[in-house]
Amino acid sequence: MTRQTRIEPLAVLTATVVAAFGVSLGAQEPGVTTAEAELRGAVRSADGPEAGVWVIAETDDLDTLFRKIVVTGDDGRFLVPDLPDAAYRVWVRGYGLVDSEPVTARPGETVTLPAMQAVTPQEAAAVYPANYWYSLLAPPARDEFPGTGPDGNGISPALRSQAAWVDVTKQGCQLCHQMGNRFTFDVSHLDGFDSSVEAWDHRVTFGQRGAQMSGVVNRFGRERGLAMFADWS
Repeated sequence: MTRQTRIEPLAVLTATVVAAFGVSLGAQEPGVTTAEAELRGAVRSADGPEAGVWVIAETDDLDTLFRKIVVTGDDGRFLVPDLPDAAYRVWVRGYGLVDSEPVTARPGETVTLPAMQAVTPQEAAAVYPANYWYSLLAPPARDEFPGTGPDGNGISPALRSQAAWVDVTKQGCQLCHQMGNRFTFDVSHLDGFDSSVEAWDHRVTFGQRGAQMSGVVNRFGRERGLAMFADWS
C-alpha cells in the first residue's frame, strides 16, 4: 500500500511534464515549419570552408534589436534556428579574419557567406574578443616572487607569489573594468608622452576613480605594474 502511494504522485508528475512539453511544442507559430524558421548556409574563404567562425544574424525589424550567433562546423556550414520572421543582416567574424560585409537574408533561405583573411596581425586582432586580449596580460614570472621592492626587482614585497599579483589584477582592475576590451588596452593617444609607460602613469590618475586606480598600481610596485600594462598595450 505504501509503495502504491509513492508511485501515484510520480505518475501525476510525469503526466504533467509530458503535457507541458506537448504545449511547448505546439506553441510554434501556426503554419510555420522548422525549416522556415531557420537560416542555413556556409562560410567560405579563398582557402575553402571556414570552420569555427562566428555567424551573426541580427535585425532591427522586431520590437528590440534581435541577434543570434552560431559557430560553423568543420565543413564551414551553419544553421541559425528559431528565427522570427524578419530581414536579417548576416555576417562573419573569426580569428584571423576581418568582419565580412553583411548579407541580407530571411528565415528559410540558404546563403553562402564570404570570409576574408586579414592582411596583417594588427588587422586581425582588431576584432578579437576581450578575453583574448586579457589573456595576453603577462604578470612577472613565478621565480620573481616574493617581490624585493623598488631597490630590487620593483615588485612590492607584500606580494609573496605570482598568484597574489594576479589577485590584485582581478580585485583591483577587473571588478570595475571589462579587462581586454579596446578601451582598457588601447593607449594610442601618445601625444605629449615620451613612452607608453608614461602614458599609463597618467592614465591611471585621472577621472573620478583616478586616486583608487593609482593606488592599485602602487600595490604591484608602481614601476613593474606600469611596465606590465605598457607592454600589454
